[in-house]
Amino acid sequence: MRIGLLGTGPWAQAAYAPALAGHPGVEFAGVWGRRPRAASALAEQYAVAAYDAVDALLADVDAVAVALPPSVQAELAVRAARAGRHLLLDKPLAVSVAEGRAVLAAAERAQVASVVFFTARFQKEPDAWIEEQAAEAGWFTARAQWLGAVFTSDSPFAASPWRREKGALWDVGPHALSVLLPVLGDVRQVVAAAHGPADTVHLVLDHATGASSTLTLSLTAPPAAAGADVELRGEAGVALMPGSSEGAVLALTRAVDALLTAARTGRPHACDAAFGLRVTEILTTAEARLAADRVQP
Repeated sequence: MRIGLLGTGPWAQAAYAPALAGHPGVEFAGVWGRRPRAASALAEQYAVAAYDAVDALLADVDAVAVALPPSVQAELAVRAARAGRHLLLDKPLAVSVAEGRAVLAAAERAQVASVVFFTARFQKEPDAWIEEQAAEAGWFTARAQWLGAVFTSDSPFAASPWRREKGALWDVGPHALSVLLPVLGDVRQVVAAAHGPADTVHLVLDHATGASSTLTLSLTAPPAAAGADVELRGEAGVALMPGSSEGAVLALTRAVDALLTAARTGRPHACDAAFGLRVTEILTTAEARLAADRVQP
């Protein structure tokens, strides 16, 4: 499979490009970016082609990997699907339900495979833990804390305009949901949503299994307090999600594996565009609850 990369920012440089270049089952075919000089520099680093036009790249590949802001991603994913290209997308799939639905509709219409990269779902230890807990019945409640220090450290993502606009809800909220939904079931209701310090938000969710969960999400945690924790409590006792021994590049390598399998078999992956859309729908509901929380006297 020939795969092209859309995007040249820090995430494309640190994760997507090395994962594509190092994967034995794909040919890293080239790079397109909104900044031509950056695209040329990244392409030169991996000895692949730099494309001035998206359509030129689409004409030369079987699939695209997208490392762009979600609204840009959604538009280009639709374009790629309509060209018959398989989709390796990043979370969140989109930041509006309409955009997410457009991606899913285009992928379904073209019958192309899609995988949305939720990091924990493609890391060995967390993914195995999620599968194990999903097989257990009787979970009563869960607590998820996804605390980043993007805006309180020298993170390369601190300058990201969409992260500054949308905050932790949309950046790390998808990670938390990607862990909780397979175990506790779909979200029936966002019961409560409240603001904390800076971009920190707190959510209470009611799940289809009858369990509840609480989420604390932030990109402005003190660096010493940053980290991700998920705790489940139920009839089986207490279960804590393990950390991962693997970084983003290995996780993305598995995501590419998942795309190859879905394209070959025609069977959707659990983290496909439909799942990505569901995450967008839940976050949109939470965002509306948070907006209402701000205007209450």
